[in-house]
Amino acid sequence: MKPLAERLRPTSLDNYIGQKHLVGEKGIIRKMIEQQRISSFILWGPPGVGKTTLAQIVANKLNVPFYTLSAVTSGVKDVREVIENAEKSRLFASGGNPILFIDEIHRFSKSQQDSLLGAVEKGIVTLIGATTENPSFEVIRPLLSRCQVYTLNPLDNNDLISLIEYALKNDSLLSQRKIYIDENEAMLRYAGGDARKLLNILELVVESFGSNDVIHITNDIVIGCLQQNPMAYDKNGEMHYDIISAFIKSIRGSDPDAAIYWLARMIEGGEDPAFIARRLVISASEDIGLANPNAMLLANAAFDAVMKIGWPEGRIPLAEATIYLATSPKSNSAYLAINSAIELVKKTGNQPVPLHLRNAPTELMSNLGYGTDYKYPHDYPSNFVRQDYLPEALKGTTIWTPQANPAEDKLSERMNVLWNKKYKK
Repeated sequence: MKPLAERLRPTSLDNYIGQKHLVGEKGIIRKMIEQQRISSFILWGPPGVGKTTLAQIVANKLNVPFYTLSAVTSGVKDVREVIENAEKSRLFASGGNPILFIDEIHRFSKSQQDSLLGAVEKGIVTLIGATTENPSFEVIRPLLSRCQVYTLNPLDNNDLISLIEYALKNDSLLSQRKIYIDENEAMLRYAGGDARKLLNILELVVESFGSNDVIHITNDIVIGCLQQNPMAYDKNGEMHYDIISAFIKSIRGSDPDAAIYWLARMIEGGEDPAFIARRLVISASEDIGLANPNAMLLANAAFDAVMKIGWPEGRIPLAEATIYLATSPKSNSAYLAINSAIELVKKTGNQPVPLHLRNAPTELMSNLGYGTDYKYPHDYPSNFVRQDYLPEALKGTTIWTPQANPAEDKLSERMNVLWNKKYKK
């Protein structure tokens, strides 16, 4: 018997839940289906929000050949074979170009993506990709420029409640049972906007009862079932966002044992090593920052090593970087500073650059005072001279506040000597 999530997979937009901005009355994908004209696009969103389902609905509604590849199991040879078959079928197709759907396209290497580029450019196939990762980082620029990117959002509680009601009414098995939802908060919370996770939880809870039982689902029953079967609704790493959150928070909390445990959970769950490596770089800059600038260097080195040596050996530099970051002193002063600066820009608008800081490449600019009175720091003792660098309206504003750690103590001491105690902790 297929899992509940698979049994309920929609086959048309009429029973597709969520993503109204794409499939609603004025949604761009609905319009493309209605007009029978599909251009290449990439669906970007978290797990369980309907990316694969939407691609299959497009295929069902268009009278064109449809090919599918999984980036996890397909190589360049598979891509080329599909393109050859698509080119042949295109000669006999009466409608538009054949559609090639690639699930988890972010896992495709550069060479695999390069092998797609010519077919998309020539119109041999219309590409539909699905990814949980930001396409800007994971899809090569020439391919990305030929695709629209449509963002899918986590399902809201109303969507999830509608899905539960639909399942109880329409599923061939659940509709035969006496099931009452007395409380739904726990199911909604654990689902986290993921339809597949929600249906897996619902199925798990129902299976915990006898076949003839009247079922009353409460928050306590849901929590109890999930605690007894923590992986039952998260096969192959579906707790993607929960586990990476625990991983980063363990590093931030300076607990190397917990951090390396969550790293192992991601490795065993089949997580993309590049995804883990990127999060280490982010953690190094956001949570360690100026307290230990070497953390950024090591995180970047680990990222580079994983890309060079591949898997499974790549787990070793990831482990080294994880332990190093977890045991490093912590500071988020740079993170807070850039956020404060962005808020200041939003609040104060486009303040003019002071004249003395402007370049004067033309005589007119020189006559207007550009660059006048600028003091070149290297002409002064210790290569420093006090002058204003902020816009006039923001003169005297402090944005970066050093934090208490040995590295920033030294930075603070130097800045306060130079700037007369402006940068106090």
